Amino acid sequence: MTLNLDQVEPLTLKGRIAVPYTWWVGETGSRFLVALKEEAKIIGNRCTHCNRVYVPPRKNCGRCFADIDQFVELGSEGIVSAYTVVRFKYPVQPADPPFAYALIRLEGADVGLVHIIKDDLDRLKNGVRVRARFKDSGERTGHILDIDSFQII
Repeated sequence: MTLNLDQVEPLTLKGRIAVPYTWWVGETGSRFLVALKEEAKIIGNRCTHCNRVYVPPRKNCGRCFADIDQFVELGSEGIVSAYTVVRFKYPVQPADPPFAYALIRLEGADVGLVHIIKDDLDRLKNGVRVRARFKDSGERTGHILDIDSFQII
């Protein structure tokens, strides 16, 4: 039997399907998010082989591939090393425009953390110092946005 696709009319059904799922960030990521929620602290982890400090913490070192199990508390201040300003609204954005996504090198960390800056965008530039502004304890949920944003200091 041969199928003659020239005589078949394409059919498109428009609709939505719910695909519920649970996402787990693992033991290392959970420890980071719990520290944000319960203590309003930013933690990272240090590779005992090459001494590199990561934030958010990770299970393995990106430089020497060793397992990492030493956690360290980091400061809530850092320096902006790159940024982009968002001026148009889109449904999945974490804040109403204008705001900036910034790569922030926190005190004590060797890698940058991407987060948002909402205020004083006219003062934003590479090298500016910023400080984490946490949500109130009753509002924190164990999410990266428990750090409401970083503010320029």
